[in-house]
Amino acid sequence: MELGYARVSTVKQDLDRQIVALGGVGISAGRIYVDKKSGSTVDRPGLRAILEYAREGDVIVVHTLDRLGRTVRDTLNLIHDLSERGIGVRNLADPIKVDSSNPEDPMAQLSVVLLALFGQMERTYTLERAAHARAVATAKGRRVGRPSVVDPDKLAYATHLRDVGHTIAEIVSKTGITRTSLYRHLPPRPAERVTAGPGTAADPAPRSDLRR
Repeated sequence: MELGYARVSTVKQDLDRQIVALGGVGISAGRIYVDKKSGSTVDRPGLRAILEYAREGDVIVVHTLDRLGRTVRDTLNLIHDLSERGIGVRNLADPIKVDSSNPEDPMAQLSVVLLALFGQMERTYTLERAAHARAVATAKGRRVGRPSVVDPDKLAYATHLRDVGHTIAEIVSKTGITRTSLYRHLPPRPAERVTAGPGTAADPAPRSDLRR
C-alpha cells in the first residue's frame, strides 16, 4: 500500500499543492497524513500516525524529502529506520529521485547513497560553522556553551584552595564541585613572576629599566 505524507511549517501555509501531487499518483485523501508543524519538532501527530500505521511492504510517498525531516541527516535516518521495517520511501519532486522500496534497483540505491553523502557534508559544514562561531566568541571574550550551574561562592572557595596549594582531588572533596566542572570553571592562575622586580610574565619591566 502507498501512503502519502504532507507537511507545512505553519498553520497559515497551505497543504493543497502537496495533497494534489500525492493524489495524482493514486493515493486517496484518506491515506494522506498531514502536519502543520515545523520539521524541527519531533512532536508531529501526522508523521507519528503514519509511522505507526505503515506495515512491511508499504511505501510512504512525499512530495519532497524535506517534508520528512529538518535536515538531510534526519531524513536519511528515518529512511534507514523504515527500511529495517521493510517500509519504503519515495519522493515525487526532488531533483534526486529516491525509492528505497526497490532494493534491486541500482539507481534507487545510488540515490540513497548520494543522500547519505549530502547528509555527511551537511554535518561537516555544521560542525565547522559551530567551531568558527565558538572561536570568534572566545576571541571577543564571550563565554560559550551551557550556562554555569556552579555556586559562585563554592567556586570562589575552590579558587582560594587552588591558589594556596590544594590539589584538585582535595578541592573536589572540600567543595563538592566535580572535577570536570572545576576544570571548566576555575579561572586561570595568576601569571608567575619571572624576575625579582615588579614585572610579571605577562607584564615585564621595560628593557631600559632592566639595564639600569
